[in-house]
Amino acid sequence: MTHQFDVVIVGCGGAGLTLALNLPSHLSIAILAQAPSHVASTYWAQGGIAAVLDESDSVQNHIKDTHVAGADLCHDDAVRFTVENAGKAVNFLLANGVQFTLDQTKKLHLTREGGHSHRRIIHTDDATGVAVSSALVAAAKGRSNIQFLEHYTAIDVVTYHKLGVDNPNSPTQVAGLYALNNNSNMVEGFAAPIVALACGGASRAYLYTSNPDIATGDGIAMAWRAGCRVANMEFNQFHPTCLYHPEARSFLITEAMRGEGAYLRLPDGERFMQRFDERAELAPRDVVARAIDFEMKRLGVRHVWLDITHKSAEFIKGHFPNIYEGLLDYGIDITKDKIPVVPAAHYTCGGVMVNQHSQTDIAGLYAIGETSFTGLHGANRMASNSLLECFVYGMSAAEHISALFSKGLPRVAFKPWDATLVRHPDEDVVILHNWEELRNSMWNYVGIVRTDKRLARALHRIGLLEREIEEYYAQYMVSKNLLELRNLLQVSRLMVECAIQRKESRGLHYTLDYPDVSDIIADTILSPNKP
Repeated sequence: MTHQFDVVIVGCGGAGLTLALNLPSHLSIAILAQAPSHVASTYWAQGGIAAVLDESDSVQNHIKDTHVAGADLCHDDAVRFTVENAGKAVNFLLANGVQFTLDQTKKLHLTREGGHSHRRIIHTDDATGVAVSSALVAAAKGRSNIQFLEHYTAIDVVTYHKLGVDNPNSPTQVAGLYALNNNSNMVEGFAAPIVALACGGASRAYLYTSNPDIATGDGIAMAWRAGCRVANMEFNQFHPTCLYHPEARSFLITEAMRGEGAYLRLPDGERFMQRFDERAELAPRDVVARAIDFEMKRLGVRHVWLDITHKSAEFIKGHFPNIYEGLLDYGIDITKDKIPVVPAAHYTCGGVMVNQHSQTDIAGLYAIGETSFTGLHGANRMASNSLLECFVYGMSAAEHISALFSKGLPRVAFKPWDATLVRHPDEDVVILHNWEELRNSMWNYVGIVRTDKRLARALHRIGLLEREIEEYYAQYMVSKNLLELRNLLQVSRLMVECAIQRKESRGLHYTLDYPDVSDIIADTILSPNKP
């Protein structure tokens, strides 16, 4: 089965939905989602969206804070473009029904998070992602030209070259993609002159993560296999404060709690962040995560404590109602009890290289949001810049794509998926075991603190797993678990290869072999066309 669309968007988070809602209504648009349409990384965002909205703040302050957090590796053009278009992004969200928290004067309430010198985070209590995702999904479902296709797992981008079709203007022009229908277990084709990858990051490569199960690096892996460059994959952000509890999975404690005065404490009650950074609990995430990791290893403990009990119960419930209610289910009353927390893989700061319009190296292929590398985040993402990036670059991509359609775009005959030489798998347990080995290897060898020896061990194990999975992929019918593991292995290799190349400690990449910051400021760029 082959579907025909003008634009196919893989992913239904803030980036993909923003693109869809800003494209002309006469274009036919498909949004492929691995799960129900609301289950995306955007939905789980507790923090908010950074924007200069207060008279005491300035665009230049926001730009400066971003550069500082990014350890001097941010691209100034990308930072300026994003920050200067923040107001436009906020207006887009308001126009599509997002309800933000207001202050006593009925203006947008602004909170503060780590790395920010001013209050500039708009939010919806402590569940901004739910509000944004719900509003944008509802708006998109109200458009007759947008079709949601849930429970589809994208397999690979298809180019003219892969189809054996000559195109003198662009040999690698996009022709569409293949995707697995998870309900029927059949592979379907999606022919389209424009494909946008808005699939989120790859934090599920790690044993502990704040991300939903869909964060398996699909977009990055597919773009790489299609021939796109990637950059700065060594910078994996670990959120300092995820709930440590045997019954909890990926329960994130928003950074805004520290922004509103919560303290990090050791088991004996001592505050420790001031020993690591003068900004204490408001230091950037990489600093806080490394400090927690250091203290856990020094003391031999499994977690530290986040404490906001010195604030009034009214204040806590008013600012963090969802976290308050959620933690009650685990027997923790944050108005009285400290919260056990541990760092966890949170955000992929590198990704597919794109320009200001989210264009990749391949004509017709776009990457938006966490899948992409715009240059905004540098060596460490500053809190609440990520959602902003989704909206700003989603709108920019829509403007560029609209202009392309006004001039006309080529189309090509699409070949159906060939499954004649494969058979049903007989040992799915292989996938489960390999998944566990990969996540343990990445956590132990490519985590918060690294060494050359650890990275070499990780690369060796990834190579062994890749050979097993490629053999499996060639012989058996594809499944959702197989496709996700294949992508995670590819992205994990890119992470390790980038980390091996960076001979310094900068931002999120900290190695004991090169503890200092180099005088050379450069991105780590990998090309699939080079060995």
